[in-house]
Amino acid sequence: MRLSMAEVINAVCLHMAERHGVPVTAVEVELLYDENLGFSAEVWVQGRSRYLVEANLKEAIVRYLLTEYDMRVYPSQISLDVEDEIWADIAV
Repeated sequence: MRLSMAEVINAVCLHMAERHGVPVTAVEVELLYDENLGFSAEVWVQGRSRYLVEANLKEAIVRYLLTEYDMRVYPSQISLDVEDEIWADIAV
């Protein structure tokens, strides 16, 4: 199964909104990739900026798959990749 960049962003938005008790519309996400640092995201929650590392992105994807697709997966089953955009492959 593959999640598109839009779905990965939705996963992070939903996860951060739930964690901070704010509406999803109060969360903005920019996915990032650096050859040395790997995958990350800059997230703004009600105007405050924070960075998430790859483990945080996988945690958000795990929760998204459980709530939206009723699929229980482990972070080790998720691999992030990038070409023109970032996506997540899930081994099921």
